[in-house]
Amino acid sequence: METTSRGTDTAGFNLLILSISLASFMSALDGTIVNIALPTISKGFDISSSTVSWVATIYLLVMAGCVLIFGKLSDGIGFKKVFLAGFVIFTLGSFSCGLLPDLLSSFPVLIGSRAFQAVGGAMITAIAPAMITAYIPMAQKGKAMGIIMTVAALGTAIGPTIGGVLTQFLSWHWIFFINVPVGIIALILGAKVIPATMPHDKPAGFDKAGALLIFTGLAALLFAVSEGQTLGWNSPSIIGALALAVITLGYFVWHELKAADPLLELRLFKNRNFLFTNLIMSLVFFSFAGINYLLPFYLQYVKGFGTSDSGLILTSLSIAMMVAGLVSGLLYNRVGGRALCIASGILLVAGYYMMTLLRVDTSIGFVVICLVVLGFSLGLMITPASNMIMNSVSKRYQGMVSSLTSLERFAPLTLGIAFANLVFMQGIVVFAGEQEITHNAPANIKLGLITAGFDLAFFASLVVAVIILILSLFARQEVHPDYQSGKDDGGKTEII
Repeated sequence: METTSRGTDTAGFNLLILSISLASFMSALDGTIVNIALPTISKGFDISSSTVSWVATIYLLVMAGCVLIFGKLSDGIGFKKVFLAGFVIFTLGSFSCGLLPDLLSSFPVLIGSRAFQAVGGAMITAIAPAMITAYIPMAQKGKAMGIIMTVAALGTAIGPTIGGVLTQFLSWHWIFFINVPVGIIALILGAKVIPATMPHDKPAGFDKAGALLIFTGLAALLFAVSEGQTLGWNSPSIIGALALAVITLGYFVWHELKAADPLLELRLFKNRNFLFTNLIMSLVFFSFAGINYLLPFYLQYVKGFGTSDSGLILTSLSIAMMVAGLVSGLLYNRVGGRALCIASGILLVAGYYMMTLLRVDTSIGFVVICLVVLGFSLGLMITPASNMIMNSVSKRYQGMVSSLTSLERFAPLTLGIAFANLVFMQGIVVFAGEQEITHNAPANIKLGLITAGFDLAFFASLVVAVIILILSLFARQEVHPDYQSGKDDGGKTEII
């Protein structure tokens, strides 16, 4: 049925939003549901903890390397084909992860299945924001993006809980099997409600060289960052990976500036607002990763809580993110994205400042308040920043920029964890003076020294928050002419 800006098919749009939300939910859930089962998988295959970590690492590396590729590809062949193909691959990969490794008694088969699953994950993750921009009317974009961000936060929040329950009461295989029915439902729903739109422009030819360079460069960079602590930052493999990342990413920039139809149009960053909003998005997830990584250590080693109690306390952050996501979506069209970003930036600075006040004797109530403030500020920021990025560029770049925002979500998470860990250890070294204690396990280091590490790490997050606030003050909300009156595809779309 045809829809117009005056007569919108609400049911059709709601089903479309549901389809996209399922993609966001599956992607977010899979990012957190696996880690809690790694010890069980390690025991089942009788392998080391460093080896089993590749179940999580390979997914991240493939996602990072592929997401920009599929974003650009969707601009050429259409969102529906990439989105549905992604669901098929992701669902088959999930089923393979749960069935084949035990059937063939092979851990490498699990790694290969995870890589295959990640290809599908990259396809559905890359273009979800673009589909909101392309198919949802301007008046509903903020609300729709808020819903999707909230569903993604829900997937992140309940991932460890669902993973723990499935692993304990069924088996680790079910952390993958659970994706299968959700994937089938999403595939059927997506085939029905996603418009079969044609590409805006005929591509000049897919940038194969750019795809190879970005895949290699990002995979090498994230491998070095994620494995540097385990293998040693001075190890030949880490140094080699960093060198490869610098060379390939540097050449990628040079190549993209000369390509007729680049994988990533770097000239878009000449626009100050586009640059600032993308920096905001990256720094938000960068800072969040560090806090999310360090807080369980603070709660367990400093405050003495058990694993389950620590997880319960941390859910306050995720719940606040979900609430703020809904609030942000409802307010976006009323107050504008810039106002929400500034308000979020102020709360973010306040939240990280409160984190620097955490001590050994800090009450758990104050810790929860810190988490709620941080979670609310993060949830309030993501929706307007995503919308500001997507609405500021021409329709011909929808898939490309959508995949860029997806990359800015999970790549900084890895970088942020590595940075937070380095700053944490540096804090201990600085405040410990010449005491030779840093080779001990964290649980054996005196609480005062551990707290010193947290102090420096939380202060570093505060500095990042101040930068985010400054960027928010200078950013402006721009809407590309393609999305203004009469040109918004969301205002006139064929919902099948």
